[in-house]
Amino acid sequence: MLDLDTRIAGLKRPTLLARAARFGVDDYRRDVHLHRILGAGHLPRHAEAIMRLLDIEAGFNTQRVARDGDYRIAQHVDVLIAIAGEAQLMRATRLRLVTP
Repeated sequence: MLDLDTRIAGLKRPTLLARAARFGVDDYRRDVHLHRILGAGHLPRHAEAIMRLLDIEAGFNTQRVARDGDYRIAQHVDVLIAIAGEAQLMRATRLRLVTP
């Protein structure tokens, strides 16, 4: 099984989607965005959140490729922003644990 960083780096999406996610990641707020995407309840740890977000994103990408009428690009971008935001937070947490 691939580690999360490798899975995230392996996401190949159209430039417009990737660019929109990069612009939105600076405004990512875990408590707001993650609750909206994953639903009510406790916020999972970063790795668990990323795994769930990657599953959701895969579903959106399948809809996009199939040109499904129910596909919503704004929701897809929200999930990509959350993946990038969670990845940044996870990396920052790792650095704090390693750095004295």
